Amino acid sequence: MSAHAEEFRSPGNGPNAATGILLSHGFTGSPKSMRPFAEHLAAEGYGVAVPRLPGHGTHWREANGTTWQDWYAVLDNEFERLRKEHDRVFLAGLSMGGCLVLRLAEQHGEDVAGLVLVNPSVQTDDKRLVLLPVLQRLLPSFPGVANDIKKPGVDEGAYDRLPLRALHSLAQLWKVTREDLPKVTQPVLLFRSTVDHVVEPSSGRTVLARISSRDVTETLLEDSYHVATLDNDAPRIFAGTTAFVRRIGSHA
Repeated sequence: MSAHAEEFRSPGNGPNAATGILLSHGFTGSPKSMRPFAEHLAAEGYGVAVPRLPGHGTHWREANGTTWQDWYAVLDNEFERLRKEHDRVFLAGLSMGGCLVLRLAEQHGEDVAGLVLVNPSVQTDDKRLVLLPVLQRLLPSFPGVANDIKKPGVDEGAYDRLPLRALHSLAQLWKVTREDLPKVTQPVLLFRSTVDHVVEPSSGRTVLARISSRDVTETLLEDSYHVATLDNDAPRIFAGTTAFVRRIGSHA
């Protein structure tokens, strides 16, 4: 495992310890992309967990031996642990992590207090991926999509290759999650970068159009690319999330 891929957990302290927040990194990424976000929330006293998804933070070839069900299971277990330790649990996810936490919300209903989505991915407009069921049998990987970050000198610690068998499984996750989006009724805060070279705007639009949530806020990030949690707008994401969690928690 890479040094940057270490998981992060904090039990919480003070009045905010009644709230737990589960954060998920994205496809080919690692907990590094969510660590400053998690540390900010932990400093506020919230209980926080950022697990490492199977096949991530090691080598891209290892990702090809995993499926979306493996990634989901880790988050599901972490969610159940947080539920036992806190009165309410929020979910936050970047990119594929956004899709995974949407899936958790679809499955767990009212046990999820709210969702924070940062450039969530639930589909792609890339026509090449129509061939993915065949390509993933012929090719192990494509060139990667790491470090789409506007801020100079920042490295998210993601793979430099895109593992195609794992990507094929991600496409299956997109499909089941999209189909069940109307089941999402929880409050949602969605951050979307106006320039994102990895996830097209159609993903965010699909989420907002199909969820059943009544309490929905979309915040546009004008100074960040895809990995916004490490980019120029990160402080806005952190402050906005804290305000969102505080507001929703006060109604609980």
